[in-house]
Amino acid sequence: MKLYYSPGACSLAVHIALLETGKPFTLDRADLRAKTTESGGDFRAVSPRGAVPVLVLDDGAVLTEGVAIMQYVADSLTPGALPAAGTLGRARLQEALNYIATEIHKTYSPLFRPISDEGKAEQLALLDTRLQVIEDRLADGRAFLTGADYTIADGYLFTTTNWSKVLGHDLSAFPNLLALRKRIAARPAVQAALKAEGLA
Repeated sequence: MKLYYSPGACSLAVHIALLETGKPFTLDRADLRAKTTESGGDFRAVSPRGAVPVLVLDDGAVLTEGVAIMQYVADSLTPGALPAAGTLGRARLQEALNYIATEIHKTYSPLFRPISDEGKAEQLALLDTRLQVIEDRLADGRAFLTGADYTIADGYLFTTTNWSKVLGHDLSAFPNLLALRKRIAARPAVQAALKAEGLA
């Protein structure tokens, strides 16, 4: 398998998920502006949208969309790592993944494009309301986002909230979230992914 990634982008969550499996894979860094790959290829030939992550399977099949890739990776490479399909546990995991993708990830996205000071302030205020939902969920003392055990949703939340550093966005109003981020950051797979992407 080969993962096309861009350092610190949402592909980091897939990188973490792959490392958590302990199974072999290769990396190819994509230049999202030039639409080229580190190996010298045309990234648009791999990803017509020109976006990461992209996972190319051993048989040549191509998967896009991080939430789909993370679930495929966990289900296929480490069967039983995720709650079984059709269970409330699986629905809770998908609930968390969808919330991160549609409410948190997409609220960060406009902040990486040209935006007025007023627009940035409004977007950060919206982001804070969405992070507060996570903060409140963690207030019951759970160790990870969906309960006692680490899941791919935690790696995805870690990846997206990492963007606050780049943006100068203060997370100190969210102590439960910061404690969760610390637990996630301590995982060997997370440390390895950050190092491989030049982020640590």
